[in-house]
Amino acid sequence: MRKHCYVLAAVLLLTATPVPAHHAFAAEYDSNKLVTVTGAVTGFTWSNPHAWLYLTGKDDSGRLAAWSFEMGSPNGLVHRGWNRTDLKPGDRITVDGYRAKGGTNTANARTVTLPGGRKLFGGFQSTPGAPPR
Repeated sequence: MRKHCYVLAAVLLLTATPVPAHHAFAAEYDSNKLVTVTGAVTGFTWSNPHAWLYLTGKDDSGRLAAWSFEMGSPNGLVHRGWNRTDLKPGDRITVDGYRAKGGTNTANARTVTLPGGRKLFGGFQSTPGAPPR
């Protein structure tokens, strides 16, 4: 009986643990606010559930700012031709994506033009314009 109580307690503990929410594209980004930023990579975080790309560059209005672009999962990016070593700090790139609804310098990446001109889709499956799986 005591063993059953421990098992039940463990199950309850595991099921009561909060899980980070996974939000859809439409919950955070505005598909009517496309932004293009050209600048230098300051970081590239290859992590689950989504990779993040950081750069300092000029947006469509010519304003220089630091930007954060949320990208697809590492697994999804690999299937679209990405490699975790494709971007290094200092690389000059162009990213277009959809701005966050809050108006911050955060966006969901759509197309990333790498040094040398190669273009890759950077968003997640629900990003407008996502290629078929």
